This record gives sequence, structure tokens and C-alpha cells, in this order.
Amino acid sequence: MAASLFASAAAGVGVETVFGSFMKAIIEVSRSNAMFAPTLKLLEDTMESIRPSINRIETLNRQFDRPDEIKGLQELMKKGEDLVRKCSKIHRYNYVKKPLYTRKLVELDESIRRYINTILPIYLTSDVKETLYEIGLLSTQIRKLDIGASSAGVSRGGGSNESGFAGVCSPPGLKVVPVGLEIPLQDLKEKLLKDDEVSQVIAVSAPGGCGKTTLATALCQDANVKGKYRSNIFFVTVSKSPNMMVIVERLFQHMHSNTGFLSEEDAVHRLENLLRSRGPEPILLVLDDVWSGAESLVEKLKFPITDYKILVTSRFEFPRFGPSYKLKTLNNADAMTLFCQLAFLRDGNLYRPDQDVVNKMVEVCKGFPLAISVVGKSLCGKSAAEWSKRIKECSKASSILSNFEFELLHCLQSSVDALKNNTSAKECYMDLGSFPEDQKIPASTLTDMWMEWHKLEEDEAIANLYELSERNLIDLVSTRKDASEDYGSINVLQHDLLRELAIIQSSSGSIEHRKRLFLDISGNNIPEWWDEQRQQFIRANLLSICTDNMFSSNWCSIEAPEVEVLVLNFQTKNYTLPRFMRGMDKLKVLVVTNYGFFHAELSNFQLVGSLSNLKRIRLEKVSIPSFFLASVQSEKLEKISLVMCSIGQALSDSAIHLPNVVEINIDYCNDLVELPNGICDLVRLKKLSITNCHKLSALPEDLGNLVNLEVLRLKSCIEMLELPDTIGRLHKLRILDISECLSLTKLPEQISELNSLRKLCMIDCSSCELPCSVVNLVHLMEVIGDEETANSWKAFEPFLPNLAITVHKDVNLNWLR
Repeated sequence: MAASLFASAAAGVGVETVFGSFMKAIIEVSRSNAMFAPTLKLLEDTMESIRPSINRIETLNRQFDRPDEIKGLQELMKKGEDLVRKCSKIHRYNYVKKPLYTRKLVELDESIRRYINTILPIYLTSDVKETLYEIGLLSTQIRKLDIGASSAGVSRGGGSNESGFAGVCSPPGLKVVPVGLEIPLQDLKEKLLKDDEVSQVIAVSAPGGCGKTTLATALCQDANVKGKYRSNIFFVTVSKSPNMMVIVERLFQHMHSNTGFLSEEDAVHRLENLLRSRGPEPILLVLDDVWSGAESLVEKLKFPITDYKILVTSRFEFPRFGPSYKLKTLNNADAMTLFCQLAFLRDGNLYRPDQDVVNKMVEVCKGFPLAISVVGKSLCGKSAAEWSKRIKECSKASSILSNFEFELLHCLQSSVDALKNNTSAKECYMDLGSFPEDQKIPASTLTDMWMEWHKLEEDEAIANLYELSERNLIDLVSTRKDASEDYGSINVLQHDLLRELAIIQSSSGSIEHRKRLFLDISGNNIPEWWDEQRQQFIRANLLSICTDNMFSSNWCSIEAPEVEVLVLNFQTKNYTLPRFMRGMDKLKVLVVTNYGFFHAELSNFQLVGSLSNLKRIRLEKVSIPSFFLASVQSEKLEKISLVMCSIGQALSDSAIHLPNVVEINIDYCNDLVELPNGICDLVRLKKLSITNCHKLSALPEDLGNLVNLEVLRLKSCIEMLELPDTIGRLHKLRILDISECLSLTKLPEQISELNSLRKLCMIDCSSCELPCSVVNLVHLMEVIGDEETANSWKAFEPFLPNLAITVHKDVNLNWLR
């Protein structure tokens, strides 16, 4: 390569030298450490493939006067060389650090490609487009290596694909074997297994509660379908108010590609390129619960890619894409089979009515699987009188209501009414209308609401979750490998009809006198009763406001002095907290959730400081303002939860005045590098959970000052290098979770001083050395770890008479009982 090719106008080391040094390091380490050779070879190919682009940019830099473009690439290559050299020092049998550094190499590759892709539009010509296509092919090969590394020890959220790899757009699992879907499964399988030269949209339509999502899930889990599409099956729930940027972002996250879209058009264009790079294997994209009016969204995702199919499920038909496959309700035999599976225990010890009674109950469910599931579960173990009453209620609805969806809602209503012996659970069910359709609801958010508003103890709130799950009114889904005794990792899913029912039940009576007020605002269309010319008074204790990505934060005035729980759901990049919050003197729980694509900037956050009775605050996917700690310094605040937030300088203050805070949760805050020392002054703190914060490398040295701490969770802080020696002063600590802290090489000797420690989670911690002092943990009852970690602990088993060592395998939610 000629020296002029990489001549640099900038001062310092030229690009030629940096490029050559980087390539030399890649070649040398790939030869000396076979463990990383495949990944490094593909990184080398990437660098070779972008060489013409670098040449093009360097040549045109003089014309465009952009000297910093090559400088940025120089910095990336310098950092890359440092990373590659580190790989040379990792022992060939260190199977824990291998996936960590493989992933770092993949991220480096993506950073270089993203850098080139960002600046290329300035210079884009046909020859550079050819280079981008070649990079896309290399990206596919590297991604396959990353998936293999992930299955060796790097955990991610979501479902699992054939490699054991978890992703946010993996198809959900089937809880039970579907009943009555054999023919639809076969019909649709034929369409999916057919090879097509062009992309195809297959639409499945049916009323709500007919089993469309179950059918789509069963298709994704079918052996033949999985055999054809392999890891190219993507499952996305669209819902009533879809956001294209969010949908594309999830697909990119699933495929480990970096986002950073300039616009919706850019996002769709990049998605097409990304899907092309998955070829030549077939691709299946499932768009579940698409509403009328969303045809344009489906059309934008219909790319001209060979053997690329989109499976759409909807209550509506879309003639634009041809005839829909119409899913029918269950016939009487299948309905009876499903009902009996759910209504009667296998041991047959409880009451079972005459067959005529069963027939009538199945008949009133009209063949809707959702109604059969909910009603059947709610009648399991009930008396003859209860069966008779329910038949009369549902039969009356059938005779009065002509619309089958209203009939279905009324039938479901009877199952909710059956909670009369547990009025607490029924009240909790009604609160589920506070959240957007088809969105996962964190179980911890619900328990916060229920504990403060309904005055429940934590165990009672968890029991209500289980009660609602047992009756098929909600589904419980774990977001982590080991969900044991950690309902913070449990999400709640609810069928949109059951959510609709909760809203209908809460909407009786005048606006002013409702206990719960759910507002769903489209664009800036404020409800008519909320007149901006006057002060609207409401007596609601729970106020939920959902807005979409067109909302301008132009709030009308409202007086809501009785509100104890405020839930704000939004999608915009900029969001203004409503001024009427200032008058909510009884507010105890504030939940602010951004369902949009970007981190949101919050305005009016200083209003939080006026909420004198606030006890729990949860912020999700927002940029935390720098004055956050000053705003929340309330005497009564007990719990802070920050999820997927941009922390910035919000936690930089060393002094923190939060005298009554007992719980802090920080999850997926990727820019959190360190915790402020002031957090160690929160002497009443009982639970501290810092999880999935990948840049956090250390805890404050004064951590031992938290003398009342009972639970410490540090799961998946992969850069955490060590635990402070002062951890031994946490004499009340019962649970310690360091699972997936991949950089943690040893536990401190002082770990032996944790005389209250009962449970230690060490999944994927096989490189973490155990000190001999652990023999003093005589009260330790359970260690949960991977197989290698469990073997390490077995050497100490004779000295720890109460210890049970558990090799982690599957998620188990039975503890909720």
C-alpha cells in the first residue's frame, strides 16, 4: 500500500502507522492465541474491506475540509490494538473471559463499521456501497461467533433461540400444548415452509381472545419452521399505537447491532440492510396484534428479500396483502377438552358437576380460548352453587348482548367477580389498566402501588400476583436466569381484552368520583371533559395518563388532591411533567415510564421536590437531571428505582440527604461508572440492587457503613473487578448476588464475617476464587451457581453443615406461592 494512501494532514502519528500497527497486532494475536483466531480473522477482513473507503475519505477530506474524520478512526484503531493485545494474555482454557472478550471484539468491529457508515453518506458512491455490502456479510459471520460465545457464559434478556441465546425479539414460549389448533397450524405451516422468490405477508385475523398469539407462537416453536428459519425468527408485538423506531430498535438489539438512527426512514433502511445480511437463510418476522390503520407500518417492513415472510395477527383484515386466514373459535369437542383441563384437577378430589352443567358452562364461553381458560381456572375447586351462579350470569349476557366481543367481556367479567372472596386481589386487578396495551409491567411497580395505596404487606402483594396468575388473568414472565425470591426480575403480561375489562370496570360513574382514572391521549386530543378553560376537579386515588409520540406536553389544569399513585406513560423524546403535580399532597408513588426510542429529557422535574409525602419513585428510560438528588431529598422517600436511565452527573454529589430510604434499584444504566460515596451514609438502607450496569467497576470503599443492609444484588456488572474489604461489616446481609460478574476474580477474605448471610448467588462466576475463610460462613444455607462454581463450593461442604449447593438450570416461579 502506498504511503500516500494514508497520508495524514493531522499532527501526530499518521493513519498508515496506526492502521499497520493495528493489523500487525490482529495477525500476531490470532496466531498466538487460537481461542480468538476466528473472531480476529473476521476483524482483519473487516479492516481490509474498509480500506478502499478510508482511501476515498482521505482523498476527499481535502475537498470537504473534514480533518477530524480520520482522527476518529485513528482513535478507534488505537483502542482496538490495546484490546487485541489484552486478548493475547488470556489463558486458552479461561472459558469465562472468552465470551467477555469475544463480545468486546464484536463491539469493536461494530464501532468501526458504524463509524464508517456514519461518515460515508457524505462521500457515498457506488463503489463504497459495494464495500458496505461486503461488511454486512462479514457482520453476519461475526454475529454467529458472538452467539456461540454468549451461550458459553454471557447472559442476555429475552427468550431463547436454538443456540441457547436470548433476545428481545425471540418468540415467547408455550405454557401448554395448544388445543384445537391442529388444522390452522398445518395450513399456515404450508405457507411458511414454501420457498418464495419474493417477500410475502401472511395475515391471520380473528376477534380478540380467539388464540391468534398462541397460534403464532406455536408456529414459531414448530420443529419444521424452526428448522427452516433457524435463528432468523423475530417476534414483535405491535399493538394499538405502534412506534416504528421502537420496533426497529428492538430488532437491532436482538441482533446485537448498534442503533443511532437519524430518522424513521433511516431506521427502516438500515433494518433492510441488516436483514439482508442475515441471508441467504430464510427470514420470518411475526407482527403480533396489528391494529386497523397500521397497514403502512407492515408495508414499510415488507422488503424485497428472497424467502422473507411476515406473519401478521390482527382483529382486522388487510385486503392490501391479500385474503386473510380467518381463525375460527374452538369447536365444541376442543372447547370441552380445554375447559376440562383447566377446571378439574387431575386427582379428581374436588367437586365435579354433572356433565350437563359442564356443557352449559362451555357453551356460554362461545368457543373463545381466552374465556375458556379464564372461566375454567376460576371455577376450579368451586362449589355447586358457584357453578350455577356463573352459568346464569354468562347466559344472561348471551341473551342481552348481540356483539360477540361484548359477550366475551361479560363472560370474563364473571371470572373477575369470582374474586369476591379476595377483594384485595380484585382491586389489584383493576389497577392493571394503568399501563399501555401489550407492554410488560414490572411486578415490583405493581407491588409498590399496592403496598402504598391498598396498604398491603409485601407478602400479601406478591400473593395477589400469584392469585391473578393462577386464574389466567395475568402471565408472569421472568427476565433473568434465577428468579428465586427476586420479584424485581418478574414482569407481568396481560391480554389486551383483560386490560380493557379492567378499564371498563373502573370507568363507571362520573369522572369526578372515580377511584381510578385512566387517560389515553392520542396526539394532543385532550378529552372533552378536561376543559383547558377551567380547573377540573377529580377525587381519584390512582391517576394514569398514557400519551403517544405526537404529544406536545401541553397540559390542561387539573386539581387532584386525593391522588396517591400517579403513572405517566409516554413516548416522546422531550416530556414535561404536568404542573398539577404540585397540588398532589397525598401522592406516595410516582411511576414515569418512557416507551419511546430515545432517552427522554424531563422538564419540570423540580416539581418532584414539592411532593412531601412521596415514598416511592420509579423512572424508566429517561435522562436523569443533574439536580435529581436535590429534588428527591424528601424525609418520607423510601424507595428509588432507575431503569434504563442515562445517569450523567445525577449521582455525582458525595453528600446525599435521604434519611429514610430503605431500597435503591439501578438496572441497565449503562453509563453508571461509579456510585457516590454518599450512598454509604444511608444507614437505613436495607436493599441495594445495582444490576446490568456494565461499566460499573467498583463499589465505594465505605460500603461497610451500610450496617442495616440485608440484600445486595450486583448481577451482570461485568466490569466489576472486586468487592471492597469493608463488606465484612455488613453483619445483617442475608442475600448476596454476584451472578455474571465476569471480571470478579476473587472474593475478599472478609466475606467470612457476613454471619447473617443465608443465600449467595454465583451463576457464571467460575473464575471467581473462593478464600479459605468461607468455612466460617456457618449460617450460609444456599449457594446457587453454575456447575463449575458449585464444584468449587463442594470442597467446603464438610465445614458448612447447613449449606445446600444448587446448580442453576431453569427459572422457577413456584416461590411466588
